[in-house]
Amino acid sequence: MLDAMTFVLLPHYLSKLPYPPLSTYRLAVKKISEFSMEKVNYPEGKRDFMKEAECMGKEACESNPTEMKRLADDIMPHLLNLYGSCATSGDFEIYHVDASFEDPLMCAHGVKQIKSAFYSLSKVFSESRIVEYSVTEKVISSGKQEILIDNKQQYKFLGRNIDMISLIRLSVEDGKVVRHEDWWDKKPLRNRETVKLPFVGRMMELTRRGSMLATHALMGFGKDPTG
Repeated sequence: MLDAMTFVLLPHYLSKLPYPPLSTYRLAVKKISEFSMEKVNYPEGKRDFMKEAECMGKEACESNPTEMKRLADDIMPHLLNLYGSCATSGDFEIYHVDASFEDPLMCAHGVKQIKSAFYSLSKVFSESRIVEYSVTEKVISSGKQEILIDNKQQYKFLGRNIDMISLIRLSVEDGKVVRHEDWWDKKPLRNRETVKLPFVGRMMELTRRGSMLATHALMGFGKDPTG
């Protein structure tokens, strides 16, 4: 769970960067706080939909264990590199060229924007990684699978450890990730379909897109780091 001191210091730290979108990052910090002020019990107290997903994933694995194991083996090492701030261009080959990534802060469209989202982690945090995880999978239809990764992420900011519980949802088609969602505190992303007022949900979607575009520019429009 992210602590209050982090939210106080993060805008100050970002203001030192040689780029202008400070207001965007202030909105980002505010959104992080919305997801981190509630106490989360891990791994106890899972939501009903998680139990259902795990059950369905177990059935899928039992029906075709060799194929599902191979799919997880192919994707997880790259995903760990992405969240570990040690990704190379090859790690993004798990994504379809038109894949999307979304968390409560950003909404990326296409591999280049996804690169910017993950490359930016090292600009804010001195360390980041997934420290615990469990994987469940299910077959949607021929060539289509869903992977659910119940995980604990850890970040280090100004010497302080920041823990985040999340649910990563991957939609996979023909071996490529077409949709990657990161649900902080295992809460569904807020949009026009999940909030009571569709207009408010739409504004949340636009805010995430604006944050992504600012980050995309900041990171050189998805340019791979050299050296």
